[in-house]
Amino acid sequence: MAKKKVAKVCKLQFMAGGAKPGPALASAGINMPQFCTAFNDATKDRKGDIVPVIITAYEDKSFDFVLKTTPAANLLKKAANIQKASGDQKQIAGTITVDQLKEIAEYKMPDLNANDIEAAMKIVAGTARNMGIKIEGFE
Repeated sequence: MAKKKVAKVCKLQFMAGGAKPGPALASAGINMPQFCTAFNDATKDRKGDIVPVIITAYEDKSFDFVLKTTPAANLLKKAANIQKASGDQKQIAGTITVDQLKEIAEYKMPDLNANDIEAAMKIVAGTARNMGIKIEGFE
């Protein structure tokens, strides 16, 4: 089988099960309804989450896509039960427990540049600190 020629690689984010044809997908140059159906089927079990996706579009209008884990910021906001993070790191927007931090780190592990769960927890804790989210019993 001959190798397909890559036309474009796009990094986009959609709500799980909620991809619709639109300008973001039009720029990828793919069959939009076909992608939306495939994406929505693949993410129906993650309803309510934002799902980053990397789409590789080929010159013959076919495509491949890779789903990534939900951004840490969204997971942290959900765990802390807040709508918006603090713009100021000194102001506490919410708190989470070490168990919640570990759960988020375990979920994010495939997409993080970390060798073990402790390193992943430190990465996620840094994101939490920047958002003004305090982690009880950590550090």
